[in-house]
Amino acid sequence: MSVFRSRFAVLAALLTAFTTLLVAGSDAAAEGKGDKPVVIIKTNLGDVTVQLDPEKAPKTVENFLAYVDAGFYDGTVFHRVIKNFMIQGGGMTADGKQKPTRPPIKNEANNGLENDVGTIAMARTNVVDSATAQFFINTKDNDFLNHGGRDFGYAVFGKVTDGMDVVRKIEAVETGAGDVPRQTVTIVSIKRKTS
Repeated sequence: MSVFRSRFAVLAALLTAFTTLLVAGSDAAAEGKGDKPVVIIKTNLGDVTVQLDPEKAPKTVENFLAYVDAGFYDGTVFHRVIKNFMIQGGGMTADGKQKPTRPPIKNEANNGLENDVGTIAMARTNVVDSATAQFFINTKDNDFLNHGGRDFGYAVFGKVTDGMDVVRKIEAVETGAGDVPRQTVTIVSIKRKTS
């Protein structure tokens, strides 16, 4: 009987240790999710909070944050707004001039993230690896922009977590030729959110 008790005690101790490690591991994983960088896009129509995904889009997030940290986006505008599609900004000044950028980055559209409503993705030309600073926020699910849907696709690198009402305000502005808003929608700043 004492052998049985001793084996049971060892088994119970191992089970307790395993459960403790499992719980600690899941807590660490949950904390890891919270480590994703967050930025606040401050516009003249309100603020939009975006959580970035460096695990799925490391080069894109690194590139975007380099522009953020340099203050590049401050004073740029949302220069292309298409209702029921997307709002695009981050590269033009209020007078319609394109700002000089860093070299283009590798397109990470094959990262598994999709161009769903509220996601942020890199704008580019028809050249697959041509994204620099401009980005867009999807205002609907745009499956045709996903990897494999239209040439290589457009790289999603984060999602709006707060301020989708502001995105909708921007989407609703009246536009003219070239989908340019008649009312200037200024990106006052984009900054990393600190605790």
